[in-house]
Amino acid sequence: MAQTITQIRGLLSYIGSCHLLFKRVRRYVLMHLYNPLFGAHGRNFSFDPDGEYYFENIFVGDDVSLGSRPTLIASRSSIHIGNKVMFGPEVTIRGGNHNTTFIGKYMIDVRDVDKRPEDDLGVVIDDDVWIGTRAIILHGVTVGRGAIVAAGAVVTRSVPPYSVVAGVPAKVIKFRWDVDTILRHEETLYPIEKRFSRKYLEKIQNEQRLMGRVK
Repeated sequence: MAQTITQIRGLLSYIGSCHLLFKRVRRYVLMHLYNPLFGAHGRNFSFDPDGEYYFENIFVGDDVSLGSRPTLIASRSSIHIGNKVMFGPEVTIRGGNHNTTFIGKYMIDVRDVDKRPEDDLGVVIDDDVWIGTRAIILHGVTVGRGAIVAAGAVVTRSVPPYSVVAGVPAKVIKFRWDVDTILRHEETLYPIEKRFSRKYLEKIQNEQRLMGRVK
């Protein structure tokens, strides 16, 4: 009996190993098949082939991981993702919206040709952004450099650089660092022409303080 159990365990382990190998090979093959379909992408680009993509309207920089099972849809606009960006699982980005004001048609019957320009605004994810699990980013949003979008957040407005946003709808809950620390951080990572100025950083942080969102 003990020998039979050992044999069954060995068989199950072998089947599991074969299944894992199949999944890895399938992922590798599909990634190479889908890679050329993107509008453009840089080096070290990782994505889940089982996600949902509007490939030709998605543009991706270097060192980007889109996480598992994302949804990136932009039928009439575009999604631009910068460098050094990482997604948690099941992130959704939608570079468009339904036209719900169309008279004389059921909403399900409204097609892309019936949309207004303001219904399809693109999405920009800047460099060094982390987007948490199942966050949703809607059309017209820019997520600023160094920002963090918390898990489950629904982002309907643009996100200031180096801020942390959370909630439904997403709001700024804090900044990662004070202005002096951000300046030191940028001095280490970016050439002088790409760095934010002190004046700009103070402006965006003061705006959030005036709205009572951060201290």
